[in-house]
Amino acid sequence: MKILITGGHGQLGSDTCTLLAKTHELLSPGSKELDISNSTAVNSIILTQKPDVLINCAAFTAVDKCETEKKQAFEVNTKGPENLAIAMEKIAGRVIHISTDYVFDGHKAATEKYIETDPTAPLSEYGKTKLAGEEAVATHSSNFLILRTAWFYGMKGNNFLKTMLRLAIANPTRETKVVNDQYGSLTWTATMARQIERVLPDTMQGIVHSTAEGSSTWYEGACYFLDAMGVPYNLSPCTTAEYPTLAHRPPNSILENSRLKQEGLSVLRPWQEDIDHFVKLYRRELIKEAS
Repeated sequence: MKILITGGHGQLGSDTCTLLAKTHELLSPGSKELDISNSTAVNSIILTQKPDVLINCAAFTAVDKCETEKKQAFEVNTKGPENLAIAMEKIAGRVIHISTDYVFDGHKAATEKYIETDPTAPLSEYGKTKLAGEEAVATHSSNFLILRTAWFYGMKGNNFLKTMLRLAIANPTRETKVVNDQYGSLTWTATMARQIERVLPDTMQGIVHSTAEGSSTWYEGACYFLDAMGVPYNLSPCTTAEYPTLAHRPPNSILENSRLKQEGLSVLRPWQEDIDHFVKLYRRELIKEAS
């Protein structure tokens, strides 16, 4: 299968490329090589290369920056997916688009999960532009799959867990406050790449939730990770009100992978298992990078 992966140099894109390159013909330009907000550039590569499937991992994911850089957020998260969907429709190709848990307002109780048919109501510019990107893909593609996922971590680039490790190693006795009233599912990009591989040959379409099983707060997830890493730390739980940010984040963005389970397509595991495996594989490398 010939596959075009946009955002191929990012956290999810790089892990997806590594996995799929073993069995498929890949094109994986980074953002500097392909600006998905440029419809001319998008049409050029897609109409020339004619991929069977496009996997869009490109996104402007700096949630707080989206509040001040609204134009860039719109161009990448909304206009980009629209351009990709329009171009892929011209060659009757399939679109797999990566979206986010932040399309929800999080007002469900922390014991409840969001399913694919729940109404969306994003609180932030990031969530709004990603939801508009979903709608653009659904409007312009007749063969699409939207995978909503959440709280990524992996070896590529920066992420929440790496930040916690860096702070702990830099000064293990210094108190670091971490939000303890926002709930979600820490999701390893390597497992998400395996989930993408699993749905590639399937005909499933529409919106599908795809996160690690189970949930935690940011504080609980950080503590579990640092315990697994075996490093000393001094984290203390705080409320969202005590840690204000530019963007409003949903207090509950736990997703239920209902459609994947119904179709027998889920490869997703409890978030604790993935963190254990992540640490087992990369502990030495993580500590070296954080130091």
